[in-house]
Amino acid sequence: MAASLRASESGLEIVDRARRKKGWNKQACSWYSEAHTLEPTLKRFWRRIPIKQDVFVNICKAVEVDNWEDIIDNNPLPQTDSRAEFFAWDDAWVGRKDLISQLTEKVQGSCRLLILLGIAGIGKTALAERLAVELQDDDRKFHQENFENQQQASDFASVAIRWLEKWGERITPDDRKDTQRLLNRLVERLRENRYLVVIDSLELILKGNEETGWNGFQDEWWAKFFESFLAVESCQSRMIVTSQDLPEQIPTRYKHFWYRQELRGLTPSEQLALFDKTGLEVDIDSPNKPYLERIGAAYEGHPLALRVIAGEIGSQPFYGNVAGYWNKYGHEIEEVEKAIEEAKTKGITASADDDWRLDRYTRELRKNVRSRLEKTFERLKKDVLNAYRLLCEASLYRCAVPEEFWLSHLEDWDCDDQKQQLALDALRDRFLVEEELIDDEIHLRQHNLIRSVASDRLKNLTAR
Repeated sequence: MAASLRASESGLEIVDRARRKKGWNKQACSWYSEAHTLEPTLKRFWRRIPIKQDVFVNICKAVEVDNWEDIIDNNPLPQTDSRAEFFAWDDAWVGRKDLISQLTEKVQGSCRLLILLGIAGIGKTALAERLAVELQDDDRKFHQENFENQQQASDFASVAIRWLEKWGERITPDDRKDTQRLLNRLVERLRENRYLVVIDSLELILKGNEETGWNGFQDEWWAKFFESFLAVESCQSRMIVTSQDLPEQIPTRYKHFWYRQELRGLTPSEQLALFDKTGLEVDIDSPNKPYLERIGAAYEGHPLALRVIAGEIGSQPFYGNVAGYWNKYGHEIEEVEKAIEEAKTKGITASADDDWRLDRYTRELRKNVRSRLEKTFERLKKDVLNAYRLLCEASLYRCAVPEEFWLSHLEDWDCDDQKQQLALDALRDRFLVEEELIDDEIHLRQHNLIRSVASDRLKNLTAR
């Protein structure tokens, strides 16, 4: 018999019905003692990750499901490239099925370069890795470069040498001195071989320009590389790039060979699916469901934030008690709901007194969500100061307002029309502003998490 087991989908439903008869939450402490296991193992059971046979049996017997052999999933697990060590994608992935299908088709077609864009934590890296899994049957060699790894140089020559040596090529001292030769060899290698290269956090090798607002590469050789990669007549390799900022130097004349995809948050049904995957009770008749729906809506489906919250609810001291979590922190969500409702029904579209804390009301949110958003804000402040000022100033608005409302705030910073527009364009290129068409007019708004950080920073904005 197998050393480790996982439940089938129908088997989980059987266990879940038995669990409900006992009145236990999915992460009830009673299970730990009855099944002689720990909380993380129980979560693995619910997520259909193989666990030790004796623990699997004890979990079933704890809820009086004695015919545990009948609920085992004997189907082989999907195989992934054993060489791939993913940063973000895991078995808790939910949603984006249609998008995965569309993007997979593009990468299998003429699209050599796919750029995934969006704010920090929105799921760019996880989607890139999920696409890599989807493309595994395409017989491509997988390679991943993460620019968040500060232990490795990120200039083009150093990266090219690293890749070529890993792929078995000999690099001579003369090669190391000739960046053009390295570029030619790398493009030729990619052209003649079937690689799938995922480059993560490209924004970290970009630099903004206060005068133009645009995003250029810190090392111009990266611009030359991408142009050469797109310009060759044929190419067997494909690249998937994630970035918070749109790189302006990707040549538009090769638009047939590259594609950009902006990511937004999970849909309401995907949000509940995420909570369910992490072991929380989300049945239609569950008292948890309204609370989780409100949390998901306040965070606009932001995957990282919702996973952090799900982890907190499933851990000590709540152990799956959603109502207990809400009693402790629900007022933070209610503050957001109240402000948005006042904007809709009373026309109170702006307030400097709102104190949204979506990014920081628990330690885990501060560590995993706020810290990542803070890096975005610091980079913007350094590269395009007027855009940073605009983002902070516009955090006064609770909802989408006309573009001129935003731009008027830069008048007090002695910005002329051109500088105002450059600042706004910089925010658009960094996906820190969202556009809505209302009554045939473009209105601007901030994601609730962005507003939470921006309004806090507004308090410390240098006095005019």
